[in-house]
Amino acid sequence: TALSSRHFIVNVPRGDESCCILFVSGSTGGGAMSEGEGLFHSVQVGDSTFTVLTRYQQLRAIGSGAQGIVCSALDSVLGVPVAVKKLSRPFQNQTHAKRAYRELVLLKCVNHKNIIRLLNVFTPQNSLEEFQDLYLVMELMDASLCQVIHMDLDHERMSYLLYQILCGIRHLHSAGIIHRDLKPSNIVVKSDCTLKILDFGLARTACTNFMMTPYVVTRYYRAPEVILGMKYKENVDIWSVGCIMGEMVKGSVIFQGTDHIDQWNKVIEVLGTPPMEFMNRLMETVRNYVMNKPQYPGVSFSQLFPDWAFPAETEQDQLKTSQARDLLSKMLVIDPESRISVEDALDHPYIHMWYDPGEADAPPPQISDKQLEEREHSIEQWKGMTTVLFVFYLTVPSPTAIIDLPSISP
Repeated sequence: TALSSRHFIVNVPRGDESCCILFVSGSTGGGAMSEGEGLFHSVQVGDSTFTVLTRYQQLRAIGSGAQGIVCSALDSVLGVPVAVKKLSRPFQNQTHAKRAYRELVLLKCVNHKNIIRLLNVFTPQNSLEEFQDLYLVMELMDASLCQVIHMDLDHERMSYLLYQILCGIRHLHSAGIIHRDLKPSNIVVKSDCTLKILDFGLARTACTNFMMTPYVVTRYYRAPEVILGMKYKENVDIWSVGCIMGEMVKGSVIFQGTDHIDQWNKVIEVLGTPPMEFMNRLMETVRNYVMNKPQYPGVSFSQLFPDWAFPAETEQDQLKTSQARDLLSKMLVIDPESRISVEDALDHPYIHMWYDPGEADAPPPQISDKQLEEREHSIEQWKGMTTVLFVFYLTVPSPTAIIDLPSISP
């Protein structure tokens, strides 16, 4: 149904729901917003100005990072709280422009309970020439994992949180999507212990060439093969999950390097110098550097994660402690060829009690742009491709089944 030269509405299916979507196409005119007058309002959030649709009220900053600022808000149309993310300089250069497009593509194609849901996308600018601000509206959760990870979590809560992370990662990996930036601040939770993964600006679809930029995952959660510039694949995310699990147990970051090189030193000091089989797969210059470092025997996982670090009130807790330590020993493996897969991690005794085929084996997302990583475009071309993806999701969320879940609250 035509609304104007800039708008049209279509009905499309999304998962189990039918969505009415309002597409906003870029106009070629310049100047101030004409058709959108009164549709937006501006709010000062710290040093940043949020110019958002008037339906989003009561904005309050809840987080910030290199990729943007996030506010909580009230959606006055649906009467529900939401999170509004303003991407940081999305079209500053080609890399930023591609990252913004990638995040939007991946958020639109995934459909899993453990991955944050995209509700709306908009810009206050009304022409491609002016287009510089990009806002993503998503589900609002209660806290990031950063705020939960240092709590005294019992085995039930910890294993359930890890299960959900693995389910979300399994869903991504099933479509060849590697998250590449898993860390506590990119995982959000509710007080009922439900969990969702977010931030896909650094994610990418796997291709035949796995030699990718090493400066991706936040240093503390960065896998050895990334640090050393090796080819890598999906189980790079499993190392990050192992680091997160280790932090849950110890209450602190387990490999806290001061820079790229020191991060590798921290890993081998704890896990030991890897064998020659691993060294031989390194580039010669990297191998020479690594082999000139002191040789470390490493420490046992029972020393790294002693019994006192785990809940130990019952015999069942003692069994779970042994299982948790075993899972950590399979995730935190320097050689990716020997590291556990996400499928085997979901089948591990520490996690398997939560296993639900509908969650762990959900249908893979259908990526709409499978050549995304191979293509390069100008900033203006990335802008144009991004506007094509602009959608307003106008569905009322379907009721959520209430089930008995472990609460995070102490």
